[in-house]
Amino acid sequence: MNILDEDISVVECERLRTRKIHFRQIGVEIGRAGMKDRNDMLPLLPTLRRPTFFTRDHGFYHPSLLHPAYCLVYLGVAFDEIAEFIRRFLRHTAFRTQAQRRGKVVRVHHSGVSYWQARVKKAHALSW
Repeated sequence: MNILDEDISVVECERLRTRKIHFRQIGVEIGRAGMKDRNDMLPLLPTLRRPTFFTRDHGFYHPSLLHPAYCLVYLGVAFDEIAEFIRRFLRHTAFRTQAQRRGKVVRVHHSGVSYWQARVKKAHALSW
């Protein structure tokens, strides 16, 4: 299940819908409005079915947030590029399935993807 932070605009949500990327948004379909910090979000994620959480909050990109039940994706791109980079991430050969994404903390940026995963002490980097 793809989960979007509530800060992601209506325009970007509509772009995802036109590309047939299914998601739920915090404060709209899941949780409550105003859930922004890690203290609110992290307890919610393990209760959901195989979530991949997309946010522009850099605070979610830290190896201490690794959990086997979910994937955190920090989008280090402009607000009007969010839908395109979510699509690119979900189509990347290393992250195509929920099983491949689970247990990772990821940063998506223009040159590629950086991520941490459980039981590995260093960050990985992949290009597009």
